[in-house]
Amino acid sequence: QVQLVESGGGLVQAGGSLRLSCAASGRTFSNYATGWFRQAPWKEREFVAAISRGGGSTKYADFVKGRFTISRNNAKNLQLLEMNSLNPGDTAVYYCAARAGVAVLTGRDDYKDWGQGTQVTVSS
Repeated sequence: QVQLVESGGGLVQAGGSLRLSCAASGRTFSNYATGWFRQAPWKEREFVAAISRGGGSTKYADFVKGRFTISRNNAKNLQLLEMNSLNPGDTAVYYCAARAGVAVLTGRDDYKDWGQGTQVTVSS
């Protein structure tokens, strides 16, 4: 099991940017594909982005393509999410997730390890 701690959330105006970080510990981070999910009030947790163990392959939800960028630094056990052109629809708790293995997957049930989440609020 890998432990995940998110940070970087906050309040930002529409059109602004934030960078989320996910710090991993407990196991060899480079053995895990990782991703970001989000959950808005009264909604299901949804996929945002995912990245392969080495960082060479990524996937994005359609609603964030061109605005968000996922990356990772295995030497520092970090996963990042750069978020630009934020809008109120991006308001949610953002979760970091990890799964042992090669495949870059988009389903919630594909991920075993989760962080506690960080709140992102975008004002209009």
